[in-house]
Amino acid sequence: MRRQLISSVAAVAATGSLGLFVASALADGSAGALAPSSAPASTQTATVTTNTPPATPTGATPATASASTATTSASAVTTSASAVTTSASTTTTSGSTTTTSGSTTTTSGSTTTTTPTKTEPKPKPKAKAAPAVAAKLRLSSDALVVKQNKAVLQGRYVKITGSVSHYVAGQFVRVTASLNKKTFRSGKLAIKPGPHATGRFVATVKPKAAGILRVQVTHKRTAELKGFSQVIGITSMSPNVGYGATGLFVDLVQQKLAALHIFIPQTGVWDSGTQWAINAYHRLLNRGYSTVLDPATLNDLLAGKGTFTVRYPNQGRHVEGNLGKQLVALIDGPKVYWIFPISSGKPSTPTILGSFQIYNRVPGYLPDGMYYSDFFTRGYALHGYDPSPDYPASHGCMRLPIQDAIAAFNWLQIGDWVDVYQDSGNYSGTT
Repeated sequence: MRRQLISSVAAVAATGSLGLFVASALADGSAGALAPSSAPASTQTATVTTNTPPATPTGATPATASASTATTSASAVTTSASAVTTSASTTTTSGSTTTTSGSTTTTSGSTTTTTPTKTEPKPKPKAKAAPAVAAKLRLSSDALVVKQNKAVLQGRYVKITGSVSHYVAGQFVRVTASLNKKTFRSGKLAIKPGPHATGRFVATVKPKAAGILRVQVTHKRTAELKGFSQVIGITSMSPNVGYGATGLFVDLVQQKLAALHIFIPQTGVWDSGTQWAINAYHRLLNRGYSTVLDPATLNDLLAGKGTFTVRYPNQGRHVEGNLGKQLVALIDGPKVYWIFPISSGKPSTPTILGSFQIYNRVPGYLPDGMYYSDFFTRGYALHGYDPSPDYPASHGCMRLPIQDAIAAFNWLQIGDWVDVYQDSGNYSGTT
């Protein structure tokens, strides 16, 4: 429509009928805007006035239109559209800016920038958590074993090791230690990875008195690992015992002495046999002749230190008397069977040195008090006697404590070798 209007205006202007056309167009209501004319420069200053009054006679001055007069300047025509709205999209034109929903377009001069509208990504569905793992707990310790009982000496550490059948990272256990039903320690320990996908933890506990030590390990259920709990019981022993005492500590000492092949009747009572065995152990360690189990000697005993060195392993079943240590050992080849304390000949009547064989055996008592005797050369014998002190005091024989004599006699036979020598040996143990 705009093109038709502009073309018509130009045509009318060329014929001199411009005023009539504009009036007709405006009266018709179909004219929206005008564009600059293409008429020659001599006609571009013409003024078109609408609502023309009745014709004026020839030669009269034309009347000028009032406020309703529309003026068109051929040199400058300005067109301004305010707003165009459609149902599909909204377009706003103001100067040189156009905005369309869904995207934004900005025009400035000859530059056009389009920014697409951002679309938020849809959240991913959360993965379902894995079910909690069911694991089994097994507890062990480095406690001493005495007659199938776990035991520890008071004031000493015992190590508790826990093994969990399935390792799950970030899990903890609570360790609670009680003595005689009174809790003295409680704390958390991390479960660390162990071999074959298992979990592992280690706790150390030190009871300060005698009694029943209980160590409980608990894991409360979490989202990753199910709960479990277990208790281990250990007897805490006091080493302060006297003659006639009984209990696990007595059993422990007798058990450890026997393991070192020191002869001791395992009566379960702290008796003279126990004291003689402790005396023999002191001699084995080159610590004199004490019957008191001091802390340093106890440490060595628990560690299994102390051996009798065999000098004649090729003699089969035989006896070796070490006068330097005041000990005699019954030996089978290279293996020591039993070790006994002895009292050899005093300086005025020393025990004969050398290798001999048993030629006579006399059970029971002889008139001079010799008890269960094994003669190995002339009147020299291995026999029991009271007293049998912890120093050389005999007339040349090797005296055994009365309570040890029968055990030695029952082990020996006619023809067994008896080797006697002076060798104190050397020992470096706990001091």
